Amino acid sequence: MAQIRNVKLELLRPGPANNQLLSPLTPYLALCGADGPVTVHIPFEHRHLLNRLERLRYVTGGVPVSPEQQATEVREMGEALGKVLAQVPALFSEIGTAASNEDELVHLRLVTTAYELAMIPFELSIGADGFPGSGAPLFLQPTVPLSLTREVRRGRPLPVYWDRSPRILFAFASPDGLPAVPAQDHLDALRRAVEPWVKWRANQTDRLPEVKKLLTVLPNASLRTIRRACAESEYTHVHILAHGEPIEQEGDRHFGVALCVDGDPTGKQVVSGDVLATALTAKDAIGTTRFRPTLVSLSTCDSGQTGSVITPGGSIAHALHAAEIPWVIASQFPLWMRASSIATEVLFAGLLRGDDPRWVLRALRQRLRTDSPGTHDWGSIVAYAVVPWDFDRQVEAFRNRQTRQRIEVKFDQAEEMVKAAASRDGAAAAPDALNAVYESIRGELERWRDALPLTAPKSERAERLGMSAASEKRIGNLFPGESDRARKAYESAREFYRRALDAEPFNHWVITQYLSMTAVLAADLDVSGLASKYGAWWTAARQLSEWDLRNATGEKRAWALATLAELELLGSVYAGVAFDAESATREIQNFCHGILDVVDRQAFPIFSSCRQFKRYAEIWPREQWKDLAAAAIAVLGDVPSWTGRVYLAQA
Repeated sequence: MAQIRNVKLELLRPGPANNQLLSPLTPYLALCGADGPVTVHIPFEHRHLLNRLERLRYVTGGVPVSPEQQATEVREMGEALGKVLAQVPALFSEIGTAASNEDELVHLRLVTTAYELAMIPFELSIGADGFPGSGAPLFLQPTVPLSLTREVRRGRPLPVYWDRSPRILFAFASPDGLPAVPAQDHLDALRRAVEPWVKWRANQTDRLPEVKKLLTVLPNASLRTIRRACAESEYTHVHILAHGEPIEQEGDRHFGVALCVDGDPTGKQVVSGDVLATALTAKDAIGTTRFRPTLVSLSTCDSGQTGSVITPGGSIAHALHAAEIPWVIASQFPLWMRASSIATEVLFAGLLRGDDPRWVLRALRQRLRTDSPGTHDWGSIVAYAVVPWDFDRQVEAFRNRQTRQRIEVKFDQAEEMVKAAASRDGAAAAPDALNAVYESIRGELERWRDALPLTAPKSERAERLGMSAASEKRIGNLFPGESDRARKAYESAREFYRRALDAEPFNHWVITQYLSMTAVLAADLDVSGLASKYGAWWTAARQLSEWDLRNATGEKRAWALATLAELELLGSVYAGVAFDAESATREIQNFCHGILDVVDRQAFPIFSSCRQFKRYAEIWPREQWKDLAAAAIAVLGDVPSWTGRVYLAQA
């Protein structure tokens, strides 16, 4: 996994955030890294900057700006901003250190409060002498990957909960009198992004409810419908597609979002950033915020443009971020419709896959550079972001969650295909289609294992190997009538369990599953031979499970009890002459009752335990454990339905 180096650059000045015009005479205090503060001057008069920004809007005074003039403006603006960053010596050392590691991305966190600094398109910066890729756009050059985000200075840390089950709200509006927005293109992009996590169904109509679990579409969006949607459901991501429009606030011009009037899709209501923030962070009757999106993306022209700095307000993105929405992606200039569709696809495909958003931002700029030629859309994208101290861990946890869920969806597809084929007069499922699903699962797991850094904890390596083993076991279970293919999958599962055991020798669950696969693969259960070879492993697993049980509570206690119950069943193979079937039956019943006592009936440990004992009874039938498996199933009941969090490693 590529590493990310965070570099924080703060630009400060005394006084309130608003009511300060840019001037080359104004000193700003720059803080970066461990170096002391330095004084920075911005080489723009305020009115000159406004004129230059107007030319970057493609049309000024109703007259289109020529491509040559746009390119010249982007170049001159970028060079001037590159020299501003060059005034901070600490940036040279921080970026220079990263240059020695080509896989390391430098995340430049630009922290400001002053509204006049928020006007400046730092994203267009061109590397000055001494910076990597000197003379090229700083955040596009290939020498040292760089990603820029902005941040509102705060008095206390803003909590970020990145590792949540994703659910997207797509709201779009196109009131009469404004050009139609590319809603279908954006919906198609979002639909493709969520596709790997949509449960497979043979009938496309049956898939629609599964799609709606992940993606909600809000056409003709008004402020009220957005507020109601965010109050009633928890959305992790909100994507808004609408036109940006100037709005007068206290006699000054800012930019707002052109939404529909509630109840009138043809009417137009221009909403400011702070009002939109109120709708997105719905509060209950006592003023507590019930739900808050982790990320809001605004496909809205000028949503990152500050407008007037005389009165408080800032840009729409600035207002949303100030309202404690951790990540806000916006556009500081008009964004071409094609570019907005590209941005939606790249952004959500990467985010839902579990990629780090800082890498996604870099990929987005590069894609816009190549696929939106003749524009500076790549520099228009602006991101306001909070990166807490444990953000890397949160991103990794979310990536793991999405990987597990994606694989679970593939297994669901394979199982549904087998069921559908079985319902057609016992016909077998199409082998090629099933094999494609299985190989896709194996490919996902291989990439997931390879992505683990060598410095990762042994427990994480054991978990990924254990998940690979569980997946091979499930593949084998789908070939009940094809013993050779099932056996090959079981052998692969046993090998993965053995590797997991090497990574984490004291994991009693891994030992138990290794012993389980060994017993299943034994062509003729030679109890004395297996007990002689693996009896000590069985005893060690029991002891480790009992130690774990002593201080365990909740689901952890349930897992320990489930392992002990399974080990009692496996005692019919590994305990040798000391095995007592009646005693083992009583112990299994006691452990299963214990599971029911500590977790809810619909909890995953019960589902997993039921499924495992039914495998012993139906898929791996042996005379030695037939009655023991039946005793466990009698207590736990039949396999309940499960729609909650996926624990594929325990599968």
